[in-house]
Amino acid sequence: MNRLFLALVTVLLISSAAFADDGSLGKRVDKLEKALAAQAEIIKRQEAVIQSLQQGLKPEFKSELKDDKAALINSRLLAEGKDRLVSRIVASASGGVRGNNTGNAAGSTGFQSSPRSQSSMNPSISLNLDTLFYSTNLSDAEIESREIPGYRTLHEEAGSAHAHGEVKEGFNLRSAELAISAPVDPYLKLYTKIPISETDIELEEAYFVTSFLPGGLQLKGGKFKSGFGRSNAFHRHAWDFVDTPLPYLAFFGEEGLIEKGVQVTYMPDLPIYTLLGFELLQGDNEVLFGDGAEDGAHAYAAFVKVSKDFGVSSTVLAGLSVAGGETKTESIEHGSEFAADSTIYGAELTYKWRPSKKRSFKLQTEYLLRRQVGKYLEDAAVPGGVERLTRSQDGLYVQGLYQLGRWRLGARYEILDVFEDDFIKDGIKQKFGESPERITGSLEFNPTEFTRLRLQYNHDEMARTGETNHELYLQLILGIGAHGAHSF
Repeated sequence: MNRLFLALVTVLLISSAAFADDGSLGKRVDKLEKALAAQAEIIKRQEAVIQSLQQGLKPEFKSELKDDKAALINSRLLAEGKDRLVSRIVASASGGVRGNNTGNAAGSTGFQSSPRSQSSMNPSISLNLDTLFYSTNLSDAEIESREIPGYRTLHEEAGSAHAHGEVKEGFNLRSAELAISAPVDPYLKLYTKIPISETDIELEEAYFVTSFLPGGLQLKGGKFKSGFGRSNAFHRHAWDFVDTPLPYLAFFGEEGLIEKGVQVTYMPDLPIYTLLGFELLQGDNEVLFGDGAEDGAHAYAAFVKVSKDFGVSSTVLAGLSVAGGETKTESIEHGSEFAADSTIYGAELTYKWRPSKKRSFKLQTEYLLRRQVGKYLEDAAVPGGVERLTRSQDGLYVQGLYQLGRWRLGARYEILDVFEDDFIKDGIKQKFGESPERITGSLEFNPTEFTRLRLQYNHDEMARTGETNHELYLQLILGIGAHGAHSF
């Protein structure tokens, strides 16, 4: 490239000498030298911008930049930019380009924004298939009717595409999740997630995200997974285990906190990654809120998350969250009705060590605390009998995953009633037995990033009956189509 550039410059100088007098040649040489100096400064500034952007990216993208592929892409983009600048310098010197190409700060490159290419207008489409074989020492009827006494039933979600009761002994097709996303225009992007089961199609997420707001602000609107907590951010195919952590199952349901509403996030310019967020939500979650609790939006969530890198291989992510609103639900037991004011608090901590693409370790924990004060109608079909009910309950999970090559080994411990186990009905504390808990082990084989084969065992004692549910899963997840980076 340097030889070609020198040759072109030599040709230009010779041509100028052949068709101009000595004074004109001197002016052209001076003009070319100024243009070269200006364009060299532009390249230097662009390199500095790229380096600063890399240092300030969100944690979910940092791991991608460590990959050789991402680094190669960045280097190619920079090289292509330099080649385009050199081409413009040559064209400018020969008088073939008009406009802002004199090296001033406002328009030194002379580049003009081009229309969006046809390929960028096409939506990104992917499909993730989630299928598994399930074995348990309990019958299908026992699985269908089991509960977490004092917390919730596990089968009020029956009929939805993600109902827990849909997993039965033998082979199961949980869902085929269709994801479609694309830029709408220079200001908005649109995302959708559509899980399809054998009997139902569900619009799990459909939301827009802004890409034009200044000062680290971003607006999201539609139906989306709340920013509350850590585990809530991930979809089924990206879960570290087959099932959701026990505290989320008890307080939110199998799929976590997914709501219609708006979210505003702010990323201040600080030395470490910091994200602040607030959400105004409709309050449809049938475990925590309930769509009949109040007309209109009657729930909210807020969160703060910080992240810090330690060296080139280690990252720590921490966060605090709160969600609350009006509650009217039948989740305690069938036929009942619980109307209350609810607040749930969350604290999260994640440590990730990744010295290479083939070796990593992740340690993750969350603590959730739910407080509710309201009225409880034990049999909604019978008038009267309303009692005051106060619940202050908590839960915790700790999980670790170690990756070596294409294999990943995982372990998880979950427990409820850690520090708070108050279920007080008309001033009398109710007793339900031992604390619900579950111990999980898993082994994964990932031939590629699009295929995952997972073997998982659960030692489940959440039902408080004294009988252990020995669960065994053999799960296969396959993905096709556009495959974006997952959150950190």
